[in-house]
Amino acid sequence: MKRYQNLILLALVAALVVIPLLIVKAPEPGPDGEEVEIFEGADNQAKDLITEIVPDYHPWAESLLEPPSGEIESLLFALQAALGAGFLGYWYGSSATRARLRQSGEKKA
Repeated sequence: MKRYQNLILLALVAALVVIPLLIVKAPEPGPDGEEVEIFEGADNQAKDLITEIVPDYHPWAESLLEPPSGEIESLLFALQAALGAGFLGYWYGSSATRARLRQSGEKKA
């Protein structure tokens, strides 16, 4: 039963992250008509430089989900990093514990 409780809690946490992303709208453009960006990352800078070098360039792929703002994009990046770190930490900890239990079992035999 504990396993299902953990899966349910994990699904609820994922829902708490995804639902606000779907509800939040993009901020209104600024007074000059340009899109408001609080955080402008390297992706946007690279896109601007490419269009400056080759003005008729069009990307061959588009994002599946376009976050409404830079803050949400940062949140998704941080969430991805946290999930990756959690997975690696869990894997390393369980591997080390498994090896330690195997060694202690060999010493007893």
